[in-house]
Amino acid sequence: MLQQSPEKQLDATQIKNDVLSGLTVALALVPEAVAFAFIAGVDPVIGLYSAFFIGLITAVFGGRPGMISGATGAMAVVVIGLVSIHGIEYLFPTVILCGILQILVGTARLGKLIRMVPHPVMLGFVNGLAIVIFLAQFGSFKGFNASTGTLQYLGGSQMGIMLGLVALTMLIIWGLPKLTKAFPSSLAAILIVTFLSIAINNSQALKPSASTDGGNVVATVGDMLLDNSKAKAVQNAARAKAVQDAATAGRTSVAAHAHGHAPAVSELNSEERVAAIASVDPESASIKAGLPKLFFNDASLPATPPVNWTTLAIIFPFALTLCGVGLIESLMTLTLIDEITETRGQGNRECFGQGLANIICGLFGGMGGCAMIGQSLINVNSGGRGRLSGIVAAVCLLLFVLFMSSWIEVIPMAALVGVMFMVVIGTFEWASLKLFRKIPLADILVMVLVAGYTVVMHDLATAVILGVVVSALVFAWQHATHIGSQVSHNEFGSKIHQVHGPLFFASAQSFKEIFDPKNDPDDVVIDFYYSRVYDQSGLEAINSIAERYDALGKRIHLTHLSPECRKLLDRADDLVEVNLSEDPQYHVATDRLA
Repeated sequence: MLQQSPEKQLDATQIKNDVLSGLTVALALVPEAVAFAFIAGVDPVIGLYSAFFIGLITAVFGGRPGMISGATGAMAVVVIGLVSIHGIEYLFPTVILCGILQILVGTARLGKLIRMVPHPVMLGFVNGLAIVIFLAQFGSFKGFNASTGTLQYLGGSQMGIMLGLVALTMLIIWGLPKLTKAFPSSLAAILIVTFLSIAINNSQALKPSASTDGGNVVATVGDMLLDNSKAKAVQNAARAKAVQDAATAGRTSVAAHAHGHAPAVSELNSEERVAAIASVDPESASIKAGLPKLFFNDASLPATPPVNWTTLAIIFPFALTLCGVGLIESLMTLTLIDEITETRGQGNRECFGQGLANIICGLFGGMGGCAMIGQSLINVNSGGRGRLSGIVAAVCLLLFVLFMSSWIEVIPMAALVGVMFMVVIGTFEWASLKLFRKIPLADILVMVLVAGYTVVMHDLATAVILGVVVSALVFAWQHATHIGSQVSHNEFGSKIHQVHGPLFFASAQSFKEIFDPKNDPDDVVIDFYYSRVYDQSGLEAINSIAERYDALGKRIHLTHLSPECRKLLDRADDLVEVNLSEDPQYHVATDRLA
């Protein structure tokens, strides 16, 4: 049985584990936050500061110690639509409104709804997410090609060296715990591979193997930042040219280019590509930045939109989507960490913590965020169990941005990819592959549907909702056939229908077909001792039967109905016979565990 997560004083061992695991997570957060910022179409520093604010506040006020939150791809996919259509100035009010909505969800104690997610949906979600994380790492095997102006896969010795370092990272993470658990294996792997990559990049013998663009033999975080900046500059130049050409030709179909769709880079000639690449300042392609500012006091950002109904109409749909995506992903992550740690987090408190984090993140010009399953698993697997681990991760991330950017930028992408590959191996529920012959076909289909939708659409929240809906429909269809009646007669000649099975919208029609008012005796008893009325459709079915008997002048008695049904039935005063000593007592879930 899961136990409530204890808030107790940490001992020295746990403090050490939390600090070291938090440092490991911070190192893995840097490329993730930067990549999601590029996806969202905002400056990488915005992604980094979003990860800091979200991670710190949820670590302190959230409902799941040990869970890591930050800027995520699920939120970035929603953000890019808003930024491309309405501009970045609408992003920050949207994130603030998203946080307000999440706090309202927590205040209304709706976090307990995560318990309605069936286990096949959870399996599909976890497996789909593992595949998504795996596929996302392939972007790290790309480098910028100046001749095409795009990111392309590495080749030759560069690819071979990177694959070797990825394998070495995974080997260290797998093998070090067998020798000692005094130091997180992920952090050890990152440090060892970083020193090795520095030696390789400084080796004169391997210099000819470097990329034609003058990059390192082993791609680093700094290389990733510079390559993505160059690719973005070329795309922006191509977009500007497409818009200019369309305007010159008098066409009006330039909206697609203006609204964020990738333009054709091949439309640029070599001189234009070179000019776009040259416009990128290597100093600006860095994670180094100053302290964050409130977005309405930051002169580098566009003016704040006016606070009126027009602005609300623009941002509310996006804020609602961000709220749903963020909470679903966070609560699903919370459930997964609960299972791993065999403790129970607090869903409602997590909703509040996520909302507060997004409000403050929006005020400081962030892109918003939610729980991150990959980083959470890194943290838990590295020994991080307390709130301190999340706090350390967030604070270290801020220190990286302020003071240690040059150190972080020499970390090889191969080390971070190896860490994430091990997360994939640990995340995927391999045991679920053995269940295919042991569980119902409907559960298999739900599992595959959720995993497939997650992989294809990269939309975790919609995948979970879709899985829950399909599971509910399967459940309704199966239980619609379970309604029946056992008929008997008492010594007074009354006919007794003892109903078995649930009475709800799917079984209401079958329930009505059980009775034959025209041929039944004048006195009929319907006993609900072995049944349960779940919704208004069931109540209406009972009312309909009562009216049919009443119209024929026959007497009907309803026994063993729940108190809720007795209150809601239109004809309850005349029909229901209350026997408190025999009527069953129904118990429902409470908010104590949420």
